[in-house]
Amino acid sequence: MNDIHHIGQVTLHVKIKRAAWNICGAIFFRPFPTKVFWPWRRLLLTAFGARVHRHSHVYSSVKIWAPWNLRMEEGACLGPNVVCYNQDLVWLKEHTTVSQYAYLCTAGHETDKANTAEAGLITAGITFEKDAWIGTRAFVGMGVVVGERAIVGANAGVYKDVETNTIVGGNPAVFIKKRNMKSE
Repeated sequence: MNDIHHIGQVTLHVKIKRAAWNICGAIFFRPFPTKVFWPWRRLLLTAFGARVHRHSHVYSSVKIWAPWNLRMEEGACLGPNVVCYNQDLVWLKEHTTVSQYAYLCTAGHETDKANTAEAGLITAGITFEKDAWIGTRAFVGMGVVVGERAIVGANAGVYKDVETNTIVGGNPAVFIKKRNMKSE
């Protein structure tokens, strides 16, 4: 699990950066849906502080909360209509795939405080190790680390770390089986 940060609330500085990103994204990111524009989208993300490898892929329908909290290594992919609610770091290591409509959530609220926008905000990053695969419509919660070559099944709800070479599914996600990786 990644460390939990108690940040209380979103600062004015972050709100201004988010407004600039949302305007830029609406005009220059989302309207260009073909693969031809993958380099353009990577350039925009990088301009807003993302660390995105030139051989990674981000679909135009992806919703990224804070590009400056996004790191994508070679071959990583954020598929169509993924929601990347990254108030904390989301790190996709080499050849990680996050399938369509998945929801990556790095923030929540302390449960022993009133649920308000002004207090109690907590965050923790999400890390996908090399060759991880996140299935369609999966939810991955704050602080989760998905191990190398692990698979998160479609519609799964992941709230705890997933071990290397493990397949999980369900909500909450439970162990299904170990992957039997054969050498090629």
